[in-house]
Parts: sequence; C-alpha cells; structure tokens
Amino acid sequence: MAELEPAALLNDTEAAVNGTGKLGSSPEGAALAYGSLLTMALLPIFFGAMRSVSCARGKNSSDMPETITSRDAARFPIIASCTLFGLYIFFKIFSQEYINLLLSMYFFVLGVLALAHTISPAMNRILPATIPNKQYQLLFTQGSGESKEDILNYEFDTRDLVCLVLSSVVGVWYILKKHWIANNLFGLAFALNGVELLHLNNVSTGCILLGGLFIYDIFWVFGTNVMVTVAKSFEAPIKLVFPQDLLERGLQANNFAMLGLGDIVIPGIFIALLLRFDISLKKNSHTYFYTSFVAYVFGLALTIFVMHTFKHAQPALLYLVPACIGFPLIVALLKGELTEMFRYEEQPKEVPTDNKDETDKKED
Repeated sequence: MAELEPAALLNDTEAAVNGTGKLGSSPEGAALAYGSLLTMALLPIFFGAMRSVSCARGKNSSDMPETITSRDAARFPIIASCTLFGLYIFFKIFSQEYINLLLSMYFFVLGVLALAHTISPAMNRILPATIPNKQYQLLFTQGSGESKEDILNYEFDTRDLVCLVLSSVVGVWYILKKHWIANNLFGLAFALNGVELLHLNNVSTGCILLGGLFIYDIFWVFGTNVMVTVAKSFEAPIKLVFPQDLLERGLQANNFAMLGLGDIVIPGIFIALLLRFDISLKKNSHTYFYTSFVAYVFGLALTIFVMHTFKHAQPALLYLVPACIGFPLIVALLKGELTEMFRYEEQPKEVPTDNKDETDKKED
C-alpha cells in the first residue's frame, strides 16, 4: 500500500490549499462538508477494525497483516518526515504536472487493487450462486528445483475478477476526471485496507507511534508550510475531500474541505488493536473499542471546532492522539485492567508455506 502521510484538516479559509482560489461557503454547506468528512472517516475505522479481527485469524497468505513493532513505530515519524520533505523539494524543482502524472498512474494501480479488495466480501454476497466461480492462480517464481522461490503467488476467483473490473472503471474515471467522488472511493479503500492490514503488536507500540506522529503533525503544520504546500500540489487520493459549495453547485462543486488519510489510518489501527484486545478478554463486550471510537469522534469534532473558530488549518492528530490514547487508558485504570492492557501482545502469524512444511519434516 502507499506510504501514509498524516495531513491537516483544511477549511474554506485555506482556498489556496483547496485549489479553488475562492473563499466563502454557506454555513449549511460547511456543516454538510464537515459532517460528511466525519462520517467518511468513521466508516473505514469501524469496518476496517472489524475486518482486522478476521484478518488476524485468516489463513490466506495474500491477506496476512503487516505487524508494526515498537522499532517500526519509532522510525515511522522520521521516515514520514523525510518522505514529506522529499515531495516538497520535488514539487519545488520539477514540473508539478509531470510528477502528478506519474503519481496518478501509481495510485491508479494501488487504488484499483485496494478498492477490489474492499468490495470483495460484498460482491461474494451479491453475485448469484449460479455464476460459475472458477479458481485462478498467478504464480511468478525465481530459480528452479530446490532453490525455487515464490516472488508472486496470488490466488483469486471469478468474483475477484468482477471486483477488479468494477474498480478499474472507477480508476479510469479518476484518471480522466479527477472527480472528488472517485477520489473518495479510492481514499476510503486505502483507509479501510490500512486499518485492516496494518496491525500494532501491542498498546505500547501504539502509544509510541501515535506520540511520534503527534509531534510530526504539529511541527509540519505549525512549524513550516511544507505540509500545506504538498497538500496543495499533490494530486492523489491520499485525502478525503467534500465540497462546501455542494448545495450551490451540485456535483461540480470545487471548494473543498479535506482530511488526510493518515488522520484516519493512524488512530484507526490503534482502535482496531483495542477491539482485538477486547475480544482477547473473552467478556463478550467491546468496551475499549467503543470508548476509543467515541474518543475519535470527540477528537475530530474538536479539530473542526478549533479550525472553524480560529480560521486556520489544524493538525488533526493534535486532538486525536490525546483523545484516542487517553480515553481507553482512563477506562482501563477505572476497571483495574491497565496492566492487562499493556501486557497484551500480538505475535506475527506465520504464513503457511512450503518452507514451514520442510521445517516440520526436519523436526520429525
């Protein structure tokens, strides 16, 4: 999946960032835009967290989660900062048009695959059972004999092909029109896949990751103009957008409020971890999941309120991180489960391969 870059939530005073060159929107239009962004942010977190539970239990090697360790979490803000500043330099030196053309093609491929994976479960329920569901395998290996190594081993079926075709139609629509609806379809798919497939190994790692990106977000939004410049120049579905002038201009509206995907995925993978912790307690309750979910709503709503009050773009993680970490920790402290929460750890699941079979034979 694409590198994730937490971005600021932008309002109508940031016309240059929105690429509209216009100011102003009706209070109703602004409320609709902010409410829609909040709703769109919650959807991938909720469904991605639910799917992360199945993903952790799954046996399909193509859907195995990527586990983030404390070392990865500590390095992530540094890598993200280098990536963000690198993009800033690129946009300053090279033609914005050609860079965005290359990025569009890159995100076209990623977006099609992400959207196909997202809609696959729904497609399995929608398509009638009378349609033959043939199995396929895309295999690309290196070497021969005992030294043969799988580089690509992807199994799919007829329904997966249908999802791929539908996603490709959205991809072509995005490439040709750059329409905000197509952008959001890809953005939601990226966010949901991120929450589903990126797993924190424990709560401590989550605190390290969110804490580091908390500082990262504040510095790049308030300390420099780098993030705002990149957000203005970067034409790719790495953010959710919603027009504030939708009521006046309909689907052709172009005065957008924005929310970076990082402000969804980063808190989202922490919320998904708490859901899996809830399940590990075997108490038939999702206390920590719902607590962190409400905390996210509170944090994002507070971001919008402060942004609207001070008329300045806000680093959303400034409000989301304390809320998403603080609320569950307070609940755990009150319930006497704080130690148990920090002891909970997920181990990377071994992918079933031929190498594992060979290891078993050696043990025998």
